[in-house]
Amino acid sequence: MRIKDWIPEERPREKMRLRGAKALSNAELLAILLGSGTGGKNVLDVAHELLVKAEGRLLRLDSMSLETLTRQKGVGDVRAVTIVAALELGRRIFEETATVDKHAITSPDLVYRLMLPGMKNLDHEECWVLYLNHANFLMGKELVGVGSMEMTVIDAQKILRRAIEKQSKNVILVHNHPSGNPYPGQADISQTDILRRALSSVDISLLDHIVVADNQYYSFAEERTGMI
Repeated sequence: MRIKDWIPEERPREKMRLRGAKALSNAELLAILLGSGTGGKNVLDVAHELLVKAEGRLLRLDSMSLETLTRQKGVGDVRAVTIVAALELGRRIFEETATVDKHAITSPDLVYRLMLPGMKNLDHEECWVLYLNHANFLMGKELVGVGSMEMTVIDAQKILRRAIEKQSKNVILVHNHPSGNPYPGQADISQTDILRRALSSVDISLLDHIVVADNQYYSFAEERTGMI
């Protein structure tokens, strides 16, 4: 059955107007982005098929490339771009909220939840630095290194210069392990110590180094490795 043949209050767009976006299912929200059906299937059918391909998880949908989405029947290039853009906006809203909300970074778990949306499902390592003021409020974050599946090399002197420029008093280092194993290797430990020493030379503290691995993390500070 075509969507326009449904009763008005059950059509995704009309349902949103009447009840608000929160009343819609993931498939209905996705149907609004897709706009229309194809090949005898209504837009909600297409949305359901796409979610099935994503194993019913938005995170899985978020990890799909443009090429993968484009190959899905009923999606195509324009609709794939629309979906990726919408998901990216959602991610940026999450990150922006974490940045502008005036809450101190008080635990590794807060850092993990802040960084997970951008790091989950990456097939390579990325290294980020969080710059904090004297009260541990987040002043900004920056990508400082992109590596391979197994390793990222960080530039301690570059991070030191940026921390001084931002007048940051505290720094937190975050990187991901695509393998799913959160435990640091010897290179991680060595680079952490080099950065800690560089920052401490100008009275800036490296509060923690957190390794993100999908559904878990490792905190140097929590595990008392002696590096922080």
